[in-house]
Amino acid sequence: MGRKSIQEEDLVDLHGKVVLVTGGNTGIGYTTIQMLARRGAKVYMGARNGGRAAEAIERLKAENIGDGSVHWLELDLSDPRLASQVAKEFLSKEERLDILVNNAGLQSNEHPFKLTDDGLLDIMVINHISPFVLTEALLPLMKRTAAEPGSDVRIVNVTSYRHSDVAPETFASKDSLNLKLGDSLKGKVYTYGHTKLANILHIKELQTRLDAEGARITCLAPHPGIITTPGTHRAMASAPLGLGWFLTRVVAPLFFKSSRAGAMPVAFAAAGPEVVGSQHDKYKGAYLTPMDVITTPSKSAQDPRLQKELYETTERIARELGL
Repeated sequence: MGRKSIQEEDLVDLHGKVVLVTGGNTGIGYTTIQMLARRGAKVYMGARNGGRAAEAIERLKAENIGDGSVHWLELDLSDPRLASQVAKEFLSKEERLDILVNNAGLQSNEHPFKLTDDGLLDIMVINHISPFVLTEALLPLMKRTAAEPGSDVRIVNVTSYRHSDVAPETFASKDSLNLKLGDSLKGKVYTYGHTKLANILHIKELQTRLDAEGARITCLAPHPGIITTPGTHRAMASAPLGLGWFLTRVVAPLFFKSSRAGAMPVAFAAAGPEVVGSQHDKYKGAYLTPMDVITTPSKSAQDPRLQKELYETTERIARELGL
């Protein structure tokens, strides 16, 4: 099942709804915020740099967000403790949360991955552990929102097709989350894919647990396709031997989609009408692609044992951090 295209005007009415999108001052997050605000939502832009967030919000207003609104929420995912703190700040501001989009993350072309002071791989912290902590801290509010009549509460983890590059045997230990698959470009892509697999496993196990509780929350993991983001553009532009011009001017337009095109499946996961319609059950814990909407992720992503192991290990790490 699926669509051949997703249009912004197809999204559900979001007036009176509260949304949090992490990593929203550029790229896919920025355009996702724009689309959801245009449908009437009150959107929080989770971003680390206040100056850049302010510039992005002014740009959004200039580009028209209708009667929706956008507000900066200072968010640093480099330390799970900071993610927990920002959740507390959000809870002090709002009495509902209808949509959480975990979009922020490190890419495979960024700095060499390293262990944090807590002995955790930085890309796994930013791409999975901190978003997990943020989600867990906001879950009670989302459950209360979901209990309201006519509610449509969703949790969205933005993932990647690169999750299928890896097939780990276990997620039962801290070391299994710290798996670093080399410093070469290929090794960094695989390490990135490992974190994106975690995003899907998290969504599927969270959906299983929420269903067991009877909580009416839909969890989804869309991948945006091959996108030209600011990070990928910088990496291509810095290529040696004069390749930067060729990569950015020739290769990127041919093989990479725009941030707007990449944001469409994310916006659909957050506010697509089918998700709350008669096909709702099919979207629970679903992996969404840009074209087919619902598709099958890798064998590892479908493994209930890995889903449970990852969830329990991440919970244990959070407890060790005092969260």
